[in-house]
Order: sequence, then C-alpha cells, then structure tokens
Amino acid sequence: MPQGVHKNPHYALRIPISTMDKLKYIAEYNGRSANKEIEQLILQHIVNYELKYGAISLDGFEPRSKA
Repeated sequence: MPQGVHKNPHYALRIPISTMDKLKYIAEYNGRSANKEIEQLILQHIVNYELKYGAISLDGFEPRSKA
C-alpha cells in the first residue's frame, strides 16, 4: 500500500509520553502494535457499552466530523 493511502480514517491522539510508553509496553507484551492495541481497547469498550445499554444503532447518526 502506498504511503499516505489508507482505507480507514485516521485520528490523532494526544496523550502524555509516559502513558504512550506504557501502552507500547503492553502492546509489545500482547504482540501488537500500539495502533492495534488501541483498536482492541476501543472494541472492548464498545462491547462493554453494548452489553450494558444494548446494541448501538447508527441509523440517523451524524458524526460531527466526517474524517
């Protein structure tokens, strides 16, 4: 894949260096990149939310940004 061409949207995350270092440590332990570790954390958060509140329907949902 050429550099700069991605099928998924990008999101810039601003977190303290020590937090990022700890995330990278955990990601390496799990055999993942930091990006994939964050993705797994987000997916688990969605699962937990839906278990508590029910499935999320995106019908009619308009995100504030399209990126």
